Amino acid sequence: MKSLFLSLIVASCGSVIPATAYAQTQESVETYKFDAGVGLGMSGYLGDANESSLFAHPGVALNGSFRYLINTRWAIRGLFTAASLSGTTADMDNVLPEGKVYDFKSWVYDLGGRVEFNFFNYGIGEKYKNLSRISPYLSLGLGVTMSSTSGDSYVAMSLPMAFGVKYKVKPRVNLSLEFCMTKVFGDNVDSGELSDLYQIKSSFLKNTDWYSTIMLGISYEFGKRCVTCHRID
Repeated sequence: MKSLFLSLIVASCGSVIPATAYAQTQESVETYKFDAGVGLGMSGYLGDANESSLFAHPGVALNGSFRYLINTRWAIRGLFTAASLSGTTADMDNVLPEGKVYDFKSWVYDLGGRVEFNFFNYGIGEKYKNLSRISPYLSLGLGVTMSSTSGDSYVAMSLPMAFGVKYKVKPRVNLSLEFCMTKVFGDNVDSGELSDLYQIKSSFLKNTDWYSTIMLGISYEFGKRCVTCHRID
């Protein structure tokens, strides 16, 4: 009777443990299609009122983003960024015509899309895919930037170029640190008053402003992918 009772216990445990392990395995391989997040950090400016020191007059920057996660290496990201910029010609070595000094304060608002590439297979859980919880990444895109200063507004196309590092805290939670340089195809980020300070005509590509951001971000993944498991006994 005792041997029969022990046999039943062992059989029950044998059926429960594999089921639990299988459930845990299924949970560990869940992946998601989308990612939404926010970021906060510091902004800098290069242009007519600052030609060399990128963060000579640091400002505040914040963003909101939405990603479509194509796979563990590639993503498409939509991004809205707001940043405060400032600068002054008083810091420059060059003397402007008539010895004038200009300074400005403005806000820029950028809406754009980027393609993002992870150096490693970014993820957690699926060991057979050689996933890494940390990965550097690059991104490149196009956007539209609106600047607002002294009651005036200007709009121009922009080209954001970014480098960053991601870390997966949990299967659905990510931290990131990103540096982005944005080339604005216009010369009014620092206001129209600062265009052509030397009164010399220059080409469209050369006569442009830049702004940069260093952002710490957090994001959350959602939209579970449909995973079909072909089990072979």
